[in-house]
Amino acid sequence: MPRSPACNPREVRSRQEAADISTADASRGHRTPPGSRLVPALTIASHPQAQRVGERLLLEALAEGRQVLLSRNEPDFTRPGGALGMHLADPFLSRKPLVFAPGVEGRIRLEPGEGSRVAVGGEALRGPWELSAEEVAAGVPLELAGRVLLLLHLADASAREAVDALGMVGTSVGLQRVRQHITQVADLDVPVLIRGETGSGKELIAQAIHRHSTRRDKPFVSVNLGAIPRELAATELFGARKGAFTGAVRDQSGFFQAAHGGTLFLDEVGEAPPEVQVMLLRVLETGQLYPVGERSPIAVDVRLVAATDAHLEQQIHEGRFKAPLLHRLAGYTIRVPPLRERREDIGLLFHHFARGELEALGEAWRLRPEEPFAEPWLPPALAARLVGHRWPGNIRELRNVVRQLVIGSRNQPHLRLDAQLEQELALAKGAPPGRSATAQPVAEAPSRRKPSEITEPELLAALRENDWDFQAAADQLRIHRSSIYDLIDKSPNLRTAGELSAEEITRCHHECQGDLDAMTRRLQVSKRALGRRVKELGLGSGST
Repeated sequence: MPRSPACNPREVRSRQEAADISTADASRGHRTPPGSRLVPALTIASHPQAQRVGERLLLEALAEGRQVLLSRNEPDFTRPGGALGMHLADPFLSRKPLVFAPGVEGRIRLEPGEGSRVAVGGEALRGPWELSAEEVAAGVPLELAGRVLLLLHLADASAREAVDALGMVGTSVGLQRVRQHITQVADLDVPVLIRGETGSGKELIAQAIHRHSTRRDKPFVSVNLGAIPRELAATELFGARKGAFTGAVRDQSGFFQAAHGGTLFLDEVGEAPPEVQVMLLRVLETGQLYPVGERSPIAVDVRLVAATDAHLEQQIHEGRFKAPLLHRLAGYTIRVPPLRERREDIGLLFHHFARGELEALGEAWRLRPEEPFAEPWLPPALAARLVGHRWPGNIRELRNVVRQLVIGSRNQPHLRLDAQLEQELALAKGAPPGRSATAQPVAEAPSRRKPSEITEPELLAALRENDWDFQAAADQLRIHRSSIYDLIDKSPNLRTAGELSAEEITRCHHECQGDLDAMTRRLQVSKRALGRRVKELGLGSGST
């Protein structure tokens, strides 16, 4: 595959660094783009006027040390990037305000007073309630008077709504970062690796990359490697010549040839059999492929976009995936946040999917009620359950739940859960977002910490103090060793030895005169893993 003149590796790297993070979100493990400013915000997740879902109020005064008063008549909520706004305007809400007050270390104090009844997790607050910075970062649903659901979360005060949303619904910090990555890399011809959990929308991102590339008028071919029998994968991808195997009665073109001139999307690339991995690597390096049974190469011009929810670095360590292929696939990496890390998007996504289902049923009017003060079609208590759910299946799971709710509530004035969905949406063990107003602070057990509590500076300090010994750093941080890999994987500023290029290792080996300790400190990766890479490249074991 010929390299475009625009694909200078230094330019690609500088673009990715420019698109990456400057400010840590300690709770979610992701970052915001340079120049951004995170402040607390309230986003409408449920409202009697469904079209208002997604409107937002930035609580910038809290960041400045001042209180914010919230009532029926003030302040105004606006669509992100919009100019005109409106207060909550529901007559069932109180005119007496709720008070949001700043606390120490990013905490927020909520004082219900005589304002609208506030409930969290179905439990009404009976007095002042303080939220930690971590709880706010994770997202806290606030149900007001059984009429409106607001999500208290962090938002980028400097962001403006994109002119082109790239076909993706939502305004969360994580999704803004994904959009920025797409615009950074779409017009280049480098391979892209999209990493994220199952159902998080990786194919949608691949389609957006194709639509905004110079290949937009050429084919976009999507292939799920996990759905192809291993013995047929090579034939399906690269084609086969007549007589190459029993049953090959004619020449067969593969997916690469079908995508010639355009984009080939390989989902679940971690499922590729070893022989297919070798063939993929050859295509990426030379732009040529050999159909099964063919001795002469065929040139193809394809932009490859791959996706995986697997930990490829672990597969490499176990010998199930080839490191050189990962380096080739990851010309540019986009990490997709799971739905539980973009809770402020759940209301918008729910109504987006519901609109399609209602139109199919001829009930689209439910999202445009004639009575302005009717009962909310999506009850706030149900919306709170949706926002608090862990969504292990991510957006795909949400879409299925929407369909089940809409169809199961046909001809009803509002959505309601049946017994099956009630069980499926049961919250995971542990408290839902936000704590009970009556709960007492509980000291955290010293034996283990949650990985989400580890900030990047703390992780980096532990790794440096332990000379990049992952097990020692994990013991110091009181987390499992596997969590170290997960934290590094989420950070664009940290790498594993498997992500280093052969050129970078060779250059460092020369400059450090083979001293493995010095190489480890300079490259900031696991010493043990780096030693294996040095041996693989034939540079010797290195001195210590």
